[in-house]
Amino acid sequence: MHSKTQVANLATAVHALLAWWQAPVRSMLEVGAGRGHWSSWYRTHHPRVKVVSTDISAHACEKYGHEQRDISRWRPHRQSDLVTCVGVLQYLDDDGAIRAINNLARATRTALYFEAPTQFDMAHIVDRRSTDLDVYVRTGAWYRKHLTRHFYEVGAGLWVRHDSGVMLYELEQHPRPRRSRR
Repeated sequence: MHSKTQVANLATAVHALLAWWQAPVRSMLEVGAGRGHWSSWYRTHHPRVKVVSTDISAHACEKYGHEQRDISRWRPHRQSDLVTCVGVLQYLDDDGAIRAINNLARATRTALYFEAPTQFDMAHIVDRRSTDLDVYVRTGAWYRKHLTRHFYEVGAGLWVRHDSGVMLYELEQHPRPRRSRR
């Protein structure tokens, strides 16, 4: 679980990168919002951005005002410029996680901020004493295989949708871009 300050720093950086790429954030969707730090940051710092926050937990929805949704089954009717999905997919089996990635892609107009612990993370980074270990642990390659069907990986958890119109320099993404002009 990330602190409100950590998420504020991350949201500031993601928002600034999207501005750099001339991809304004007019709408954002926080999937698996929990305490809603992303949506809270946008509501405070960018009040004109249309914000929707969802969570599968009835308790979190009641306490923090989210819509109750299961991203492995819910297909949003509208796309958002920015979608965040932090700490959600590790709770889904492989089929559910693949459906969720496809639904995240449908929900994303421009960029997805995505985070899920991988096998490497669990072995080398995650504090096992303070982390929920009752999860499906997959490799980074597994997530990349399914995410790259829809997105370019730009690093630090940020993914840009293939058909977003965002022009990225070659070294701003992996794999190499299909277009060469900004």
